[in-house]
Amino acid sequence: MIKALEETTEFLQARGFEDPELGIILGTGLGKLVDELEIIAEVSYNHIPGFPTATVEFHKGKLIYGKLDDKKVVVMQGRFHIYEGYTLWDVTFPVRVMKRLGIKKLLVSNAAGAINPEFKKGEIMLIDDHINLQGGSPLAFRGVEHLGTRFTDMSEPYDQESGRIMQEIAKENNITLHKGVYASVVGPQLETRAEYRYLKIIGADAVGMSTVPEVIVANHLGIPVAAVSVLTDECDPDDLQPVDIYDIIQAAGKAEPQMITLFRELIKRIELKPVS
Repeated sequence: MIKALEETTEFLQARGFEDPELGIILGTGLGKLVDELEIIAEVSYNHIPGFPTATVEFHKGKLIYGKLDDKKVVVMQGRFHIYEGYTLWDVTFPVRVMKRLGIKKLLVSNAAGAINPEFKKGEIMLIDDHINLQGGSPLAFRGVEHLGTRFTDMSEPYDQESGRIMQEIAKENNITLHKGVYASVVGPQLETRAEYRYLKIIGADAVGMSTVPEVIVANHLGIPVAAVSVLTDECDPDDLQPVDIYDIIQAAGKAEPQMITLFRELIKRIELKPVS
């Protein structure tokens, strides 16, 4: 494992990925933040040793290094999912590589369905906590103690300072930013009416198929992480309408400019402290 991480890190460093300060993971339909970058280097996932290949057609599959508001960032334009047939090690491998490259904070976005009836399609939710319903842990493997603390504390998985700043940014820019709990499921099928009722009962405000494994590993590595969900559909089990994945992509695209505003302004304002 360590050898694989070292090989990937050295490969990227040789291609100009030098000491990024921030890591960013862009979710489904949310790849346009890269248009704001001063790009220095980029590599397709299928050219990077140890990286899986993105198999979802609306995930670009590139790792991009550049500058955004005078901060050096490494951006995943497209992520990996369990539903593509990958392991939790595969899904979170890029986070471990970004830590070795030098990131001090991780920003994550995803597209999600709104469970909370007060949350509407096209709005954004700041993730304050999560529920892992993916049936496993990215830390459950032999030798994990060589990469970080096995029994990782998750009492506060999301960086409160970044969340507070994003709430300020949202208020300043008239962006509706809810705060809530994200439930992560395996997918790729969407949920049934009974499953939506269950998710509401257990305290979920939104549901998706990603993010939680990356957040667990970020906490394992001591990297502060902030995450937002772009709400692409309303999951009312009493009035559930069929949802096409391309409708979700379209809804994510319409809300994406607000997410970009949140991330850009956050990047300008946050103080980046060394990660131990």
